[in-house]
Amino acid sequence: MKTLNVGLIGTGNIAPAYIEGCAPFDVIKMTACADILAERAEAFAAEHGLIACGVDDLLARDDIDIVVNLTIPQAHAEVSLQIMNAGKHAYSEKALAVSREDGAKIVTAAKEAGLRMGCAPDTFLGGGLQTARKAIDDGLIGAPVAATAVFMAHGPESWHPNPGIFYQKGAGPLFDMGPYYLTALVHLMGPVARVSASARMTFPERIATSEAMMGTRLPVEVNTHVAGTLEFVSGAIASVITSFDIWGHHVPMLEIHGEDASMNVGDPNFFHGKNHVLKGGTREWVEIPHTHTTNIGRGAGIADMAYAIQSGRPHRVSGELAFHVLDIMCALEESAAQGRRVELESTVEQPQALPVGLADGELDA
Repeated sequence: MKTLNVGLIGTGNIAPAYIEGCAPFDVIKMTACADILAERAEAFAAEHGLIACGVDDLLARDDIDIVVNLTIPQAHAEVSLQIMNAGKHAYSEKALAVSREDGAKIVTAAKEAGLRMGCAPDTFLGGGLQTARKAIDDGLIGAPVAATAVFMAHGPESWHPNPGIFYQKGAGPLFDMGPYYLTALVHLMGPVARVSASARMTFPERIATSEAMMGTRLPVEVNTHVAGTLEFVSGAIASVITSFDIWGHHVPMLEIHGEDASMNVGDPNFFHGKNHVLKGGTREWVEIPHTHTTNIGRGAGIADMAYAIQSGRPHRVSGELAFHVLDIMCALEESAAQGRRVELESTVEQPQALPVGLADGELDA
């Protein structure tokens, strides 16, 4: 496998995690970066040994194979289409887009151009969720019949340097954190057929308490508590809650319940979560040893796509998977607004599990 060169558009809060997460993979090399603020791109490039460019210059470079879109959610569709129009493979931060229409344009554009489109989250490539997947595939819990997925907190205004974006269209707890949980569920249980939901906007305004924006008033444009039910193609049913309205809770973040056992799964926001199983007729939760490496981070999805570009296999962290997750989120919002069950417009193949026994920095056997 040759090394593919990667460029970044957007050098904000999440960008350093991509630098760190991509570093272990010889199949990719971070080469250049761009940002709407030129001085920020230049500072980031100097810190991480990259070439600072304007966006147009980065897209025009012949030595860039993959471009990573780390812009704000409202710009994801425009920038991803711009990347592919320049003939580059694209990889986006979640969500794929803020509407089904834009998401469909992205997936269609990639197919028509013969390019790869990938989209975070790639946390399901970590040892935590890959171990959980192997346990299910091996029949440890029997056929899945139910699941619960819960993200509940009180919003990012107390710590994030720019919390206002989390309360704009295309964000909120569902579009910001939901992709981690929904992607994990599809990875573990397959595609979703229909959904139903209730939702509310509890506080029409938030007050930032982070040091950078202390006292700033943040208008809220989105639902901040969404409770939904997912009906999977397999017949399994999941209960999902995403909320920025909760001060604290003791509810497990992710559990899968099978015909023979229940499994508590590690936090899908991370790569290294631990899993525990409670077998039917017993009372003790037992830890499941990791079957896959936990020494992996953000950017693994880019590496997986780089392998796939060269081998011709499907990539796991795909635009089709991200579009199915986007479809689920849009359907949940529609269900809450319209008071009815919503049939999904999309489906997707369950991503292929990683092989067991891979060394750190490898994603193909």
